[in-house]
Amino acid sequence: MFAGIAKAIFGSSNDRYVKSLSPTVAKIASYEAAMQALSDEELAGQTAKFRDRIAAGETLDALLPEAFATVRESAKRVLGQRHYDVQMIGGIVLHRGEIAEMRTGEGKTLVATLAVYLNALNGQGVHVVTVNDYLASRDAGWMGQVYRFLGLSVGIIVPNLSDEQRRDAYAADITYGTNNEFGFDYLRDNMKYDRAQMVQRPFSFAVVDEVDSVLIDEARTPLIISGPTEDKSELYKLVDAVVKDIAPGDYEYDEKSKSVILTEDGTERVERALEAAGMLQGDNLYDFENTQVVHHLNQALRANVAFKRDIDYIVKDAKVIIIDEFTGRMMDGRRWSDGLHQAVEAKEGANIEPENQTLASITFQNYFRMYPKIGGMTGTAATEAHEFYQIYKINVVTIPTNVPVKRKDDEDEFYKNIGDKFAAITKGIREKQDLGQPVLVGTVSIEKSELLSEFLTKEGVKHNVLNARYHEQEAHIVSQAGRIGAVTIATNMAGRGTDIQLGGNLEFRMADEHSQLEAGTPEYEAAAARIAQEIVAEKAAVLAAGGLFVLGTERHESRRIDNQLRGRAGRQGDPGLSRFYLSLDDDLLRIFGPQTMFAKMMNKNLEDGEAIVSPWISKAIENAQRKVEARNYDIRKQVVEYDDVMNDQRKVIYEQRSDIMDAGAVDDVVADMRAETITTIVGTACPPGSYPEQWDVPVLKETLTDILGLDLPIEDWMQEERVEPELLVERIQSASDVQMEAKAGEIGQESWRDLEKSVLLQTLDQHWKDHLSTLDALRQVIHLRSYAQKTPINEYKSEAFALFERMLEAIREDVTRTLSNLSFRMAPSPFDNLPPMPDFVTTHIDPLTGLDDSADRDAGTMGLISTRLPPLQFAMPNLPAELASDPDSLDGKISRNAPCPCGSGRKYKHCHGQL
Repeated sequence: MFAGIAKAIFGSSNDRYVKSLSPTVAKIASYEAAMQALSDEELAGQTAKFRDRIAAGETLDALLPEAFATVRESAKRVLGQRHYDVQMIGGIVLHRGEIAEMRTGEGKTLVATLAVYLNALNGQGVHVVTVNDYLASRDAGWMGQVYRFLGLSVGIIVPNLSDEQRRDAYAADITYGTNNEFGFDYLRDNMKYDRAQMVQRPFSFAVVDEVDSVLIDEARTPLIISGPTEDKSELYKLVDAVVKDIAPGDYEYDEKSKSVILTEDGTERVERALEAAGMLQGDNLYDFENTQVVHHLNQALRANVAFKRDIDYIVKDAKVIIIDEFTGRMMDGRRWSDGLHQAVEAKEGANIEPENQTLASITFQNYFRMYPKIGGMTGTAATEAHEFYQIYKINVVTIPTNVPVKRKDDEDEFYKNIGDKFAAITKGIREKQDLGQPVLVGTVSIEKSELLSEFLTKEGVKHNVLNARYHEQEAHIVSQAGRIGAVTIATNMAGRGTDIQLGGNLEFRMADEHSQLEAGTPEYEAAAARIAQEIVAEKAAVLAAGGLFVLGTERHESRRIDNQLRGRAGRQGDPGLSRFYLSLDDDLLRIFGPQTMFAKMMNKNLEDGEAIVSPWISKAIENAQRKVEARNYDIRKQVVEYDDVMNDQRKVIYEQRSDIMDAGAVDDVVADMRAETITTIVGTACPPGSYPEQWDVPVLKETLTDILGLDLPIEDWMQEERVEPELLVERIQSASDVQMEAKAGEIGQESWRDLEKSVLLQTLDQHWKDHLSTLDALRQVIHLRSYAQKTPINEYKSEAFALFERMLEAIREDVTRTLSNLSFRMAPSPFDNLPPMPDFVTTHIDPLTGLDDSADRDAGTMGLISTRLPPLQFAMPNLPAELASDPDSLDGKISRNAPCPCGSGRKYKHCHGQL
């Protein structure tokens, strides 16, 4: 009560913080007249002056008012757009490393130019992170005009660039790219064998667009670079056949966690079926020998029971393609891990692709926490403010709108069942369409969107459907969703990247209706002028009808996703209306809601087709959403806790790799490894405190022969009077040193140094890859320790540390064994008869595009590409058209390791670039 009174009198903490920025905004405005008086050359010259002042010790905060005023005037001249005062507030918030929550249509893209320009002045580079390649290219070209006018360089990171092109882009003052590209480049850099091959430079400042999507939605799964393993497709098919014969009574299904567990009777039936199929060792399913079969059985159960076609995935061209739960988009190339995707492929009779083994991995949480400062922008972040602070230590600031919001948000309407609800929705849509008011309908799955489409078709309501099946038409459908009487059904609207303008979109109408006309011709201009007039008239009619009506067919698990849908209406002061229609059959109510209360109240008191509209029920739904959000936050927090353990180890490994690459010679490192290995060997065979007659001399000799390649007279040394383990270590070490010097002399010191470095890096990478697999397996089972009253995360930390120590010991031993047992002979050229390298696949959820960036198989650095690449003009948009049309003219202009632009799928050096 007192908090409410205080808020009414003094405003919220957010209001007070925004108000505290007013003096800075006023100071920026005070420079406006001076900036207007400058010529273009003088305005562009401000950048050099600012950099001189930074070199003299002036801080970015001190430069902020003048720098922001410079950008405002530059944008006005170059783009014809002047930053509003509220956009200045957004720029200050970004510069301070905070998240600016700005409503849809408030100009977030323009806001970013302020903080990006200011932070690029120190020359350390600024990364602007977008959610898809289209937005990265669009924003780099659009806002890049302002930066280039002011003398700053702009780079862009998109798939299928060569290392040279990536290095140039990262060397620019400002670099645009997607979260996936930045993260994968970091992982790839730490798989390189030479510092000169790396493309990124040290991190400084990042501005993340759609920050809630990048740092929350996508943070549930890590970025993974993987390579193929053995093909086990027959095993998947056999296990799937067994699972398909299981009756529903043979298992228990928890819909909330999507877990499926066999009952006692079910286990017995499965054992008999597996035995008949010849897949069971012994007679017990849970014997150690059947571990792999049990794993695949569990995944096949989940695939057949928990994962639904047209909700979790679709089957297209004999391929299983995941559907993202946040946007309803296809994620072509993205695959579930741990054999689950193969199990779904077996279920659907699709082509089963081999599993992949993780070679490198990192979560977005740990990737973005490497930046000293991060700013973020989105339309919906306030509901996740707690998580942003807990995980990233970033505050969320809600920026006021430039024009007051006129959208009206109606209370939810509740119906007894889904049939009544869809009938009411259809009636509501027809009424609005008759008035000429455009309607945007938000659904949560393809299944629901197509079911509603059937209802509308039966009623004769003309409409468009936007879901994963019609992904190609997306931009055109969304762009025209604001026209008179338009009805658009969308499977979530998060990050669609296309603005809904009332009356229609000129650019897309020209593309749809006059694609044959060339821009700039009199015919094109005449048609554009005519359509522009039609749009103005149509917008006036739509405004008179009440603006865009946003209709939600059910509540999402997250309030933030609901707010994203609502935010499509009421853009820049336009009128609008939003309303959600709910029923007891909705997933949120069915799985998470207070079922007893709702069921009793609605079944007893509601007639068929009758609705309840109550703020109290809406509040109850919001509380259910809060519970789900808290649960999902706990899941993401757990992901971070576990990845933090791996992250500490990742830093050690990557720092060691970096030190090795930077070192001119690693002979001292190799010598230390050999010394530690020898000490361990002797300590194992000759335990401290034991007598010589208790030593295991045969094992010692055998181990020395295996690891060091030395046949030493250990028995003779044992005949001496005062033989000690330290003496053995000293003599073995001396013999090994002589052996290494002789090997180095055979090929020369320079070649030997390169060989040592190469062996060290390759051994490190191999063991790190195996270690990642071990940690993945450990994490799958560590929760079982809770049955012994132990905390799983603490147990995981302890086990992971022990495994890491063992890995370091194994690396020392393997490096020593490899170098000690090397023999040299004349061999054919290393470039003759090379076996083809496997494809390395990059995977990560991208709910905003449905694309996984797996087309960027190796960025021209990791291996051969098995799929045909797009033509050069798409793969490398920065190159001139004449080069794209003639691959032979590219000699010297393209990396020899880059994919050949002819589309053959081979590297340039093996195709048109052959010597």
